Amino acid sequence: MKRSFADRLAAIAGTALYSGYFPVFPGTVGSAAGLVLYLILVKSGALVEGSPVGWVITLAALFAVGVPAAHRCEKLYGHDARPIVIDEVWGMLVSLVYLPATWKWILAAFLLFRFFDVVKPPPARHAERVSGGLGIMLDDGVAGLYTLVILHVARSLLG
Repeated sequence: MKRSFADRLAAIAGTALYSGYFPVFPGTVGSAAGLVLYLILVKSGALVEGSPVGWVITLAALFAVGVPAAHRCEKLYGHDARPIVIDEVWGMLVSLVYLPATWKWILAAFLLFRFFDVVKPPPARHAERVSGGLGIMLDDGVAGLYTLVILHVARSLLG
């Protein structure tokens, strides 16, 4: 089947530059793609701990691209199909908001996010039931928020 230009653009975004086609654990690979994006943005100075502007722009832009891309990809691949990993990229970035860009915090965020993304404790499971691209993105946003809260609590306790 010949895909339209819009379908191809959605596939590029929705699969996070085709990382979602990785044959095993595409969600984990998508989360790693989110880490790569995070490191690029931190290194460029676009994301700075404690500065909301870069974070708001990044998360809003990724969500604005991710919802329609995931929605269109769902029509191409099926409901929340394995290649659709833009939600993991977004959720991973949500997990890292205002955390120090050190390997310990990044690894902790990655592991916790993957746990919550797989287990999907409420309300993440309920968010997943929202139809279309919005539902695809929301459950990973909730998993990212769980991770974010836990790590910021841990950070405040550790001093």
